[in-house]
Amino acid sequence: MRDTLGNFEHQVLQVLQQEPNDAYGLNILKRIKARSGKEPSVGALYTTLDRMEKKGFVSSWWGDATAERGGRRKRYYKITGQGVFALNRTTAQVQAFVPGLLPQGA
Repeated sequence: MRDTLGNFEHQVLQVLQQEPNDAYGLNILKRIKARSGKEPSVGALYTTLDRMEKKGFVSSWWGDATAERGGRRKRYYKITGQGVFALNRTTAQVQAFVPGLLPQGA
């Protein structure tokens, strides 16, 4: 199994690790936009979350139905131990390249 993350997977797992409360689709999108200035599509987010759940990087569960959502439930997400490992590994790999990306004397 691949334990190095793509850029968007990395962003999603960072959000789940650093802001775990109330981590459902819309809130995850808002948090990514607040950090990156870019708003990913809902489809891209759910495709990524589904793929990462199959890899064991996240787990999910359904919350209760609420009147404010017309009786619909929210699906909540949580980073797993494997997800933390993959996040830390990818972060370390990215950081190893940062010095080579900066101009000399910076």
